[in-house]
Amino acid sequence: MKKIEVVAAILHRDGAYFATQRGYGEFDGMWEFPGGKIEPGESREVALRREIQEELGIDIIIENLLCTTEYDYPSFHLTMHCYLCSVASGEIELREHKSARWLTAETLDSVEWLPADKEVIDKLRSL
Repeated sequence: MKKIEVVAAILHRDGAYFATQRGYGEFDGMWEFPGGKIEPGESREVALRREIQEELGIDIIIENLLCTTEYDYPSFHLTMHCYLCSVASGEIELREHKSARWLTAETLDSVEWLPADKEVIDKLRSL
């Protein structure tokens, strides 16, 4: 089975978390935390800053590792390193996603999350 390693930004502000809705591919319409694949030779932090700049047009402050989650999708195994982050500068601009929302702990269940991201939701609730 193919293995994919990614990083995700759990952006937070005023008690809410930033969720993005995929606008492409097999999981079109489902929700996730923004981020992407780690390129060869990149550290997780460099990959996360690059991905968020590419996807959202902002610079971030990486605060700390929240969790690493593993999930077996039908066609690949995903390892996702999730970091609590905040916006350092810039205005969020959706470049790859079709929608986005700031969700509070009470509204995290209001969207259909990708399976790997659901485990992250449980971690956020325990904070």
